[in-house]
Amino acid sequence: MNETKIFEASPEAKGKAKQLRIFAVLAWLLAMAGQVFAILKLISDETMVWLIVAILVILVLAITGSTLWKKANKLDPASEKEPTRFFIQNQLGAIMGVLAFLPLVIMIFTNKNISGKTKGIAGSIAAIAMVAAGITGADFNPPSVEKYTEEINQQTAAAKSLDIDTDNVYWSKAGNKYHAFDDCQYIKGKALSSGSIKKSWEDKGISELCKVCQKKAAKSAAKPAVKELLEVEN
Repeated sequence: MNETKIFEASPEAKGKAKQLRIFAVLAWLLAMAGQVFAILKLISDETMVWLIVAILVILVLAITGSTLWKKANKLDPASEKEPTRFFIQNQLGAIMGVLAFLPLVIMIFTNKNISGKTKGIAGSIAAIAMVAAGITGADFNPPSVEKYTEEINQQTAAAKSLDIDTDNVYWSKAGNKYHAFDDCQYIKGKALSSGSIKKSWEDKGISELCKVCQKKAAKSAAKPAVKELLEVEN
């Protein structure tokens, strides 16, 4: 019987991902609006300081959008079987980060009505901000359905080797690890969710067993083996 558990984001995770993506798009739209304003109103020697301030604001908005977008991708990843969608979904932050600055950089360096000093200072800052936004937005280790599926099954196999009930683990709302025991010191007294290791992934993106629970499970799993060894020796 094939026990491979294919990852699929839960409705709750998809809902959170959708919300995060909406906020990300809003941040990018504000960054684009800031860029348009900077191009139309701030490219001049007299307003260079305000131009630099606008560049920094655009950078913050671009990075905020990318951060939210990547969080959404972790909750609801794309499949590697759809390479175009997979690339666009995971690298959209880098694309939008560059687009939030590229027209502005071009307009600064090609504007004939500003001095070389303004071009050098404002243009360099805008170019550096563009690179920073692009690098920050890029995902160099993007999540995918396939990666999550592989890790879920590895976690499940490792937990089974410790005699952990893989269909009944625990996690808290703010936690980033799942627990084999509901009386673990890190979750004792907290409101808990429970379910399979797969569900902890789908609901919260949790991919790691609590170290305290791991040690406790290892000790429990070792006791029967030690007892059996002693019986054999006797």
